[in-house]
Amino acid sequence: QVQLVESGGGLVQAGGSLRLSCAASGRTFSSSSMAWFRQGPGKEREFVAGIRWSDSSTYYANSVKGRFTISRDNAKNMVYLQMNSLNPEDTAVYYCAAAEWVRNSVVLTTIRPYNYWGQGTQVTVSS
Repeated sequence: QVQLVESGGGLVQAGGSLRLSCAASGRTFSSSSMAWFRQGPGKEREFVAGIRWSDSSTYYANSVKGRFTISRDNAKNMVYLQMNSLNPEDTAVYYCAAAEWVRNSVVLTTIRPYNYWGQGTQVTVSS
């Protein structure tokens, strides 16, 4: 089982940067693929970025590719999302999620395999 706690959200101006952190507890973190999702006002939760447990391959939504970077530190049980060149469309609650043992690159970009979720952290980008 994995428990997740996000931090690092806040208010930033367009063009600015934020770094989100996700602290994970549980013995299966190193064998869990991790991802960040977000949910904007009136929108469905959507995939933002993911990192596979087996080889740390990374995956990104087209809307954030080149601006966001996901990384993990297995020694610290941490996952990070570096967000640069933020724009108002990035405003959302950002969630950290974990999927144990999942490696399929297509499946990892969907919400389906993620069975552990954090409580979310608000990111607001002002224009």
